[in-house]
Amino acid sequence: MTRSQLRAGAVVLALSAASLGAWTGFPASPIAKAAISAPETAPSVGQSRFGTQGFADVVAKVTPGVVTIRTERNASPQLTQIPEGLPFGELFGQRAPRGGRQMPAPMQRGLGSGVIVSTDGYILTNNHVVEQSARIQVELSDRRVLEAKLIGADEPSDLAVIKIDATNLPVVPIGDSTAMRVGDLVLAVGNPLGVGQTVTMGIVSAKGRATGTGDGSYEDFLQTDAPINQGNSGGALVNTAGELVGINSQILSPSGGSIGIGFAVPSNMAKNVMDQLVSQGRVQRGRLGVTVQGVTSDLAAGLGLDQAEGALVSDVTPNGAAARAGLKRGDVILSYQGRAVVDTNAFRNEIAATTPGSTVTLQVLREGKSSEVKATLEALAATKEAANRSEGAGRGEAGKFGMAVEPLTPQIADRLEIDRDVQGVVITNVDPSGAAASAGLQEGDVIQQINGRAVRSTEQVRAGLDAAADKPVVLLIARANGSFFVPLRAPRG
Repeated sequence: MTRSQLRAGAVVLALSAASLGAWTGFPASPIAKAAISAPETAPSVGQSRFGTQGFADVVAKVTPGVVTIRTERNASPQLTQIPEGLPFGELFGQRAPRGGRQMPAPMQRGLGSGVIVSTDGYILTNNHVVEQSARIQVELSDRRVLEAKLIGADEPSDLAVIKIDATNLPVVPIGDSTAMRVGDLVLAVGNPLGVGQTVTMGIVSAKGRATGTGDGSYEDFLQTDAPINQGNSGGALVNTAGELVGINSQILSPSGGSIGIGFAVPSNMAKNVMDQLVSQGRVQRGRLGVTVQGVTSDLAAGLGLDQAEGALVSDVTPNGAAARAGLKRGDVILSYQGRAVVDTNAFRNEIAATTPGSTVTLQVLREGKSSEVKATLEALAATKEAANRSEGAGRGEAGKFGMAVEPLTPQIADRLEIDRDVQGVVITNVDPSGAAASAGLQEGDVIQQINGRAVRSTEQVRAGLDAAADKPVVLLIARANGSFFVPLRAPRG
């Protein structure tokens, strides 16, 4: 199964007017007339004419806060074959290389949804809706179309925050996703297949789902049978009180259309990610430094456990938080911060959601004896994809130079085999076509100084690079094999 089959991606479907138009020329049946005739007594608020409870009030409350997002991104150049010797070859700029030449590819356009979460224009959506976009536009419920800026994106959770310049906007209040139960009614709101804002209904089919669509993803999806289709990505999953309980993200489908298996990022995770993206431009996650697996009945029997419970430690990262706390391979982690470890994916998400530097308490079973272990979590290094897409403090103005940076920590220095005495900001990603790559900079390089001034934060890097006008700035770079100076000139245009 491909990632594209799972994701409710951002695409536009063109539908003919005839296929949507009303049919005429056929007499209505008596049943049809009865169905559309006005009832003798108007139904009460929130109740349909058929006597069942409806959701019109909830829909009226929620839909103004759900928006359509349209994006444009540059497509990769295409190699166009031009047969040699043809008289019209020069129309294509021939003298082309043998076998063909690269021709500009058209701009790719995408469609998705988003949820307004603040009256001053912050909008939650999916990372895959806006990733690599050169332009983002937001269409509001009142049909205004506004330009949006990417505030930050987090590829592991598939979430992003964008912002429009507007005030007094309608918002969808954020609810508590942990309070949702399997069987609870939910509504999905978005713009599926470009037909316009649509509301569908279903239930929470399952909680704590992981689809495994990406390396290192932190997944804790709410599964729902509320129909979700392409274009619904980034839209709202709300409860019957009109509170946001999830951001619609993926579908499981062999055809690309809804078959009643959809997944939404729970609102509690979305709020945590959103708050960090808005405040610091990137997401920090805690890291314990262990590899764990679920304890099956056979494993429990082989390990001499009374029952299949907890998370079995299969590997411990050298010099990591777990190793320093004394955890060993073969230990079984029974609880984390007083909560029983039932599912290894949920356990990993709990650790990731804990602030790096926090001291946590684990109940560990070793050789039949239970003990309490305290560990101080490290910061999990951001993925290259997340670092490349994060803006604000994580990327800021450094993005125009074609690189992403983050503060250097002792853990990152160890991984890069750089002396712990080195201080600065580490380059986490380099655009091969950008100015940084042209200057010879690489992922893992540490920027110690800019124009002779020490830098320790992304803000200082941004300020130092802002000084670049017509002349290059000079960076002092540290690598595993030593330090050297690199001139870096701002791109023209």
